[in-house]
Formats: sequence, C-alpha cells, structure tokens
Amino acid sequence: MGLLDVVAEVGAVVAGLHVLAAVLVVGPDRLRAAPRRVRANLSAVAPALAVLGIVLALNRVVRDAGVELSWIIGLNITGWIHAVEGEFIAVLQSVSLPALTAYFGFIYVFGYVFLLTFPLLAYLLHDEPRPLRVLLVTYVLNYALGLVCYVTFVAYGPRNFMPELVGSLLFTHWPQSQLLTAQVNVNTNVFPSLHASLSTTVALLAHRFRHVYPRWRPVAAVLAASIALSTMYLGIHWLTDVLAGVVLAAATVAAATRVAADGNRGGRGGTDSGTERLSRNTGRWR
Repeated sequence: MGLLDVVAEVGAVVAGLHVLAAVLVVGPDRLRAAPRRVRANLSAVAPALAVLGIVLALNRVVRDAGVELSWIIGLNITGWIHAVEGEFIAVLQSVSLPALTAYFGFIYVFGYVFLLTFPLLAYLLHDEPRPLRVLLVTYVLNYALGLVCYVTFVAYGPRNFMPELVGSLLFTHWPQSQLLTAQVNVNTNVFPSLHASLSTTVALLAHRFRHVYPRWRPVAAVLAASIALSTMYLGIHWLTDVLAGVVLAAATVAAATRVAADGNRGGRGGTDSGTERLSRNTGRWR
C-alpha cells in the first residue's frame, strides 16, 4: 500500500463521516439551501480563507527547512519535559489493549481529519458567515503560532526519547500510517501538540456557537478529548505538549472571536467592510 492508497482510504472514510454528520447535524433544510448560502459565505470569508492558504503554504516550506533552523536558534526542551513528567506516558501505555489501540489509532488519523474539516462544511452552510470566519482565523493563528514554537523549541516525543519504555503503537497497529504522518510530522516538532490545539479549538467553537448546531457540541467534545488522549496513548506527545496545545487553543479562540467582532462592527457602521478589516486584523496576528 502506497501513500496514495492511504490518502484514498482516509478520504473515503472521512467523506462517509461527512455525509452522516451533514444529515444528522446540519439537517435537510440547511442542505437544501446550500447553494445560496455557500456563495454568500464564501464571499464574506474570502480574505480569511486566503490568509489560511498562505499560512499553510508557509507552514509546509518552513517546516521542511525548520528542523535545521531550530537546531541553530532553538532550545532543546525534551530533557526538561521528561524531568517534569518522568515516565507518565509509559505508565499510560501500560494499560494498552488491542481494542484501545485500534480506537485511538482510528481517532488520531480519521477522527482528527474529520473534526477539522466538518466544521468548515457545517459553518459554510449556516445562515451567516461569522462562525466560519472565526473558525478560519483560529486555524490561521494555530498554525502560525505552532510554526513559531516548532522553530523556537526542539522537542522529541516520548516514543523517540525513551523508545525502550514507550512504543510507537500507531505504527505497530497500522504500519502504513507512517506514509501519511511522514508528510506532516517531524520528530523534533512535538511542542505544542497541534492535534490537541486544533481539536480543542473546534470543541470550544462548537460550544461557543452551540445555538447553530446543538448536536455538534457533544460530538466535537468527545472527539477532541479522544484525540488529545490518543496523542499520549500512542506515544507521540507528552502531557506537556497537550496542555500547551489546550492553552494555545483557548488563546486563539479568544483572539479570533475579537477579530471577527471587530470585522462585524466595521461592516455595519464603518467605512471598511467586515472582510477587509478581518484581513488586516488577521495579518496583525500572524
């Protein structure tokens, strides 16, 4: 099985989850009105969407060159993290079971992709663009600030730092996943956990906009908690990485909510449109 096969498998499973969630969470009425709402909302969030595209492109470029740069200017904090946590991850893995490994392996890959992509679709179909705008800005901030941390700090995950105690359970359970994770992960870039930060971000926004999709809030909360736990259970992240990711999520949600609010005020009463102000504010937060 090659990389394209793995990508196709993930895409097929996530697409199926999207269809199920669209029916159960979004509902038939919003789906029928999709064409009109999609055009209007895309137009309203176009600046934020463009900034996200730029940040993701920079993330890919800098990540490839960032490993050498981080060794030059970065601070290796792996030993510090281990001194604080000790063998906590090893203890967590001591209760590993085949069923748990299968669940957390599925959640880490398939659940994570679904959790990050479904809100884009769901909020795109909402009556007004503010939830989608806030979501996009939080993604921009998470990736941008995460990239800064990855260059600033050198941190190996527990499975790399103490392989005699912590196993790579994801690769043991599903060896082909290495083809996919190698495209997006670097061994020295574990602080903070973007899996934890982005998942927590989605869960916080699901709570903040719970009036939009009430059924989405408990689903997002369970998935976010499972994803955060999976990163530790599978030996990929330390508890410190996960906690830092949660703090990053809370900060980005607070910042993005304010940016979106400023944009809305500009669109109602100022000379600038909401999207124009959003673009400038997003630029300041990069």
